[in-house]
Formats: sequence, structure tokens, C-alpha cells
Amino acid sequence: MRRSAAVTAVADMTVAPLIPPLTPPAQSKGTDRRLGTLRRPPLPLPDLPAARKSASVYGLAAIDVSGRIADRMIVRAFGWGCGTRLQIRESAGLIVVRRDPQGVFTLTGQGHLHLPAAARKWCGLQPGDWLLLAADPIAGVLIVHPPATLDAVVAQIHAAALGGEQHE
Repeated sequence: MRRSAAVTAVADMTVAPLIPPLTPPAQSKGTDRRLGTLRRPPLPLPDLPAARKSASVYGLAAIDVSGRIADRMIVRAFGWGCGTRLQIRESAGLIVVRRDPQGVFTLTGQGHLHLPAAARKWCGLQPGDWLLLAADPIAGVLIVHPPATLDAVVAQIHAAALGGEQHE
């Protein structure tokens, strides 16, 4: 069997380096002798959104077969205790929960939020569904975002980030 060697010609191209230039180290503390006498400047950071302007608290929790949501961080943010009376209603595909002294619903003895069957049906919730819990302790309102709502919001944000390109 005869072997043949293939030779490919490559054009001489110079690629500019992507590494920041070396600069002399600072004369003060923090000089790392292991790196030698020259040090690279820090890499640039991307522009990030401004600091939060909200006191909202977020949580992710799965709903169990009985409609319970076990997220104590959200409950603590409101200062709610076992037996706290609540108003639970649907609004625009979301579940809105507020403290209400005349409320029909209450937190369970373990401090879990129990979504009644009607609320689960309004939003098509199934056991095991993950929910985004958005609590605004100052306004005293908890918004429960079902998976269908999260899918719609995330698709919209991703389309904007990808320049209108939609992925399924």
C-alpha cells in the first residue's frame, strides 16, 4: 500500500492579538512577583443594569399534589405566620395573594401557601409545576407566575435579546 502526503498551501495572514498589552505593575502593595515584572490591566466589564430599585423577593417552588407551595422565604418576607388569613384571586393569568383579615384562605400549620383547586384550575397548574413567586412586601402582594406565563415572558425577552429571532 502506497502512502501519499498531501501538502496544502496556507496564505500568510497575521491575526492581531486579542490580549491586552502588558503594563508595569503598581509600585504599591499587590504586586505579584510570580507573574514577573509586568502585569496586564483588568479586562473590561460589560455594562450592567442599574442597581435594583425594588424590594421584591423572588422564589421558585414546585406545587405539590394538594396545591401546597413550600417556600418559607417568601412567607417570612411578609411576616406571615401559620393561620394568616389570605385573599387569593386570579388576574390576567396570574394568581394574586394578599393578607386579608376576612380572607377565606389561610397559611397551613407548617406555614405553606395552599392554592385552592379553583386557583390551580384558573391557571392550569399540575402537581410538580414550578412557579415563580414574586413578593412585594411593601405593597403586601404576592404574585404567583404559572409556567405558561413564564414561557411567554421568557420568549419575549429572548426575542428582544436575539434581535427578534424566536426559538422554540
